Amino acid sequence: MSASRTERLLNLLIALLNTKYGLRRSELREKVYHDTTSSDVAFGRMFERDKGELRQFGFDVETVTDRGWGSDDPATTRYRIGKESNRLPDVSLTPEECTVLILAAQLWEHAALGSAAVEAVRKLQAAGGLTDAELPTGVQPRIRPAGQAFEDLVAAMHAQHPVSFRYLAGSTGREEDRLVEPWGLGSRFGQWYLVGNDRARGDKRFFRLSRLTSAVTVLDKEGFTPPAGFNVRAELAGLPELPVQTAVVDVDRGRLLGLRKRAVPAPDAAQQPGGTRQPEMRGPGAGRDRLAVPFRDAETLGEELASYGPRVAVVSPPELASVVRRRLTAAAAFAAAPVPDVAFPDAGRAGRTRKGTSEDQLKRMLQLVPFLVHNQGLHISEVATRFGITRKALEDDLRILICSGLPEGYPDDLLDIQWDDDHVFITQALDLTRPVRFTVDEACALLTGLETLNGLPELAKGGALESVTLKLMAAAGEAGLKAAALSGPEVAPDNAATLETARTAIRSGAQLRMLYFSPQRDAVSERDVDPLRLYSLDNTWYLEAYCHSAVGLRNFRLDRIEALAPNGRPSAGTAKPAESFPVKLFTPNDDDTLVVVELAPRGTGLADDYYAERTAPLPGGGMLAEIRFGSTDWLPMLVAQHGGMVRILQPAPLADASRAWIAAGLTQYGDSTAGPID
Repeated sequence: MSASRTERLLNLLIALLNTKYGLRRSELREKVYHDTTSSDVAFGRMFERDKGELRQFGFDVETVTDRGWGSDDPATTRYRIGKESNRLPDVSLTPEECTVLILAAQLWEHAALGSAAVEAVRKLQAAGGLTDAELPTGVQPRIRPAGQAFEDLVAAMHAQHPVSFRYLAGSTGREEDRLVEPWGLGSRFGQWYLVGNDRARGDKRFFRLSRLTSAVTVLDKEGFTPPAGFNVRAELAGLPELPVQTAVVDVDRGRLLGLRKRAVPAPDAAQQPGGTRQPEMRGPGAGRDRLAVPFRDAETLGEELASYGPRVAVVSPPELASVVRRRLTAAAAFAAAPVPDVAFPDAGRAGRTRKGTSEDQLKRMLQLVPFLVHNQGLHISEVATRFGITRKALEDDLRILICSGLPEGYPDDLLDIQWDDDHVFITQALDLTRPVRFTVDEACALLTGLETLNGLPELAKGGALESVTLKLMAAAGEAGLKAAALSGPEVAPDNAATLETARTAIRSGAQLRMLYFSPQRDAVSERDVDPLRLYSLDNTWYLEAYCHSAVGLRNFRLDRIEALAPNGRPSAGTAKPAESFPVKLFTPNDDDTLVVVELAPRGTGLADDYYAERTAPLPGGGMLAEIRFGSTDWLPMLVAQHGGMVRILQPAPLADASRAWIAAGLTQYGDSTAGPID
């Protein structure tokens, strides 16, 4: 969509905002659209589309009819926009409330809700109600949404469109087509769930997103109405936790230390109730140990065991063996599929990045005007940085703005912005001095984030979290009520003692000695580290530190730290935390290996998870991604774990090693070409 459309929408908005009695279609057609050539029908369609666009931005376009005339006569109907109905109410926040709100906005690591949170914060900054705040040490939690399915379901839920997908039913172990009205999304027991009406069954159902076996299709021609007062957190609170079961597995001797820490020795499968043993498997006497591993969910444990490939074989229960075999079979099938041409754009990321539209530009300009009013004289480069665009894109926005104003207005009736000396000033804002009210996505991103922070006791103290939530609820209005359809995971750490040791060392500048288990190396190592920062992904917490053994920045999972204590020396003080936030889990080095992978449509989120340097879309919704890895020995495990969502294309030896790893894992379950175990 061209800049002319952006300019037309902006001029239409200004005209409707600045009329007390309303403007007729004929007046708008002549003065705003300058349209004398198209038919009345064609103009009417264009005007209706533009009104719909303005409503999507949060502006209520009112219709006013002259008394004594028919209400359906377009010649006498007038249009206007109330100056208060669409504006974000004033929100005044204390420094403590600003800190909490920024933490809540940063929760969403990426994806659509991350962008919505950024947009909401910009609106508050534009209105002058939000100041910069320093984040507290050790309290930087984040939420990692569950891939592209999460994105599509949130969009469908807010637009009230049903969705369809293929689903692996836990009760039968079979894939089924489902048609669902998405009422809410939330996290429970470390898993994301969709709650909605299953149209085929005519009843409410819970769907775990990790069991979706296809991409989500949004039926945007259909609609539904969710139940009044629906609250997904309350719904998930009644979901019972799965009972503890015991898996019997044969593990290569001396391998898989992480799995062994959770296991106990197990007797022969013949002594297990309902135990089965496949004759193709190597027994414990062939360099293996038999272990019993407690678990609640076969899918979760099966994902882990599949990654171990030939180093572990499931003895019982049969449904767990089925999960592992299904993942390995899917990974083998994807690895054997025809290889696409590997070609990336010249620079930067492509893939799922959506091309900017006139709606994006208009949304940005409606934030830009009030921001400039409240921040007079900022350098143009700083303004561009605040809005995440280039200087050229900002100047394009400003040029459209200075050409916009009242219909057939004089110079004083146009937006007046100057930036001749690279410092931007605005002297005429034409009633655009306050940002538009929150969208549903923006309200959900902030309010769900604030609710999630309740799990951190240090933030719940003092009342700032509760007070900022009440202020945001009042400002969001009706959009805020829909936030009850989204619920984040628990973010409180399980290992509070380790976290507190790290936080104390960060404050005091003490160096720490650490015993750390690395699953990629399958080994425990002793390290001296200078702790720098703590943060989390969902409820998994990380310590960013300078590692003297690796001679560089590293990120350590707290649940893999076996011992942590001061070593009596101060931190060197030379290393600084990574500038970017969210923190990258992987620190790039000159000797890293560039790996090209193909991602299936359900696995495109892995490009973000592993910070792909270049991406390119593929027909059918898949993606090519070029990712930098410091160590590649563990990548066959990654491919096996994700069961058909990712495969390695380059370098060729690594692709061959991945296929061999998967094939060796499959041989333990019989014919590698057979279907899943039932």
